[in-house]
Amino acid sequence: MSFSCSTLLIVSCFFFSTVLISSRADDDHGSASVSYNVDSFKSGIEAKRNFVMFFAPWCGHCKNLAPTWNELAKIYNKVDDSPVTIAKVDCTEETSLCADHEVTGFPTLKLFEKGGKSFKRYSGKRDLEALKNFVQENVLGLEKEAESEDAAAEEKADALVVLTDDNFEATVATGAFFIKFFAPWCGHCKKLAPTWDELAETFASHKQVSVAKIDCTRSTVICKQYEVRGYPTLLWFQDGNKIAKYQGSRTHDALKDYVVTMLESAAKKDEPEEKTIDETKKDPEEDAQGEVKDLTEENFKSFLSSRLVFVKFFAPWCGHCQRLAPTWEELAGKVKDEDVTIAKVDCTQHKSVCDAHQVRGYPTLKMFRNGEFVADYKGSRTLDDLQQFVSRNLGARDEL
Repeated sequence: MSFSCSTLLIVSCFFFSTVLISSRADDDHGSASVSYNVDSFKSGIEAKRNFVMFFAPWCGHCKNLAPTWNELAKIYNKVDDSPVTIAKVDCTEETSLCADHEVTGFPTLKLFEKGGKSFKRYSGKRDLEALKNFVQENVLGLEKEAESEDAAAEEKADALVVLTDDNFEATVATGAFFIKFFAPWCGHCKKLAPTWDELAETFASHKQVSVAKIDCTRSTVICKQYEVRGYPTLLWFQDGNKIAKYQGSRTHDALKDYVVTMLESAAKKDEPEEKTIDETKKDPEEDAQGEVKDLTEENFKSFLSSRLVFVKFFAPWCGHCQRLAPTWEELAGKVKDEDVTIAKVDCTQHKSVCDAHQVRGYPTLKMFRNGEFVADYKGSRTLDDLQQFVSRNLGARDEL
């Protein structure tokens, strides 16, 4: 058998057109949802529940649904412990698979139980809210008894503020809020729920802070805005601004201590600084030794310009910073007769200074000489080790 050049050209054109159409079809129908073929469909269904869109790339209704389907996939496919996979099957490529599942029109949407022995066909509206509600009712509803217990516990705490996309900005605009970003199906969220209720009750009569929650499966706009990637995410807000992410233990005592620390920090920031007449006139260059010096955006560069300075960059709510504080004061006393200054910068108040010196965590300890960065301190935070680091840098100066 022989082929003419024109025949080979037609075959080549057909092959490349098919590849191009396939690639465009996947692009058109979103990258967040999982694309199945015969083999991956079987393994995917065996692993967990799947909500599957059977489609054809040329189908207008499929194209209209594609962006919404992709948004649904972003909600469920990009988080740990998701109870469902949002997937798709191109029926122009997987014809036998679509035939096996009696797909006769496009798009066909089916929710398969784990193992694939049963499914429920979706025939409702094709907007995001309707699709989310379908998943909520049919996936989460299968664990209704356990879920209802958690819901009852959540609703029991009248002090717990419930936030949504609609009320979030107006509610958190004034005051302090400790907010739990969660998903109802998340196991870690379920474990935290009674503790979070207890925390809300603990601070129910406290006018300075509110303990709140927001369901990220329903309030997707806010959760996306604050880059919530996993559940639960616990964030501290002050007057509408995100201040910090809590990453400590999730016991009631640990959470309570964190709230108290954050409130104390905010209170100190609001207190007017009391100064005597002599103090207001004092030059920051004077009395440079014997105590920890508070550096600010205004005096940082000038203060460091002509001396050796060991600086602690910190945040008031940081537990490690709090533990280091008395040692840092003691260090200042120990070296008061040396030609070195022990200083500190509060990064919650002087963010630009900390950003300029690439402070990524707290506390960060840096040595400066005549305004120039010398070294980061990475050692133990005992008094002896810190004092030895200072002595080495004093010796290095003397050798110059």
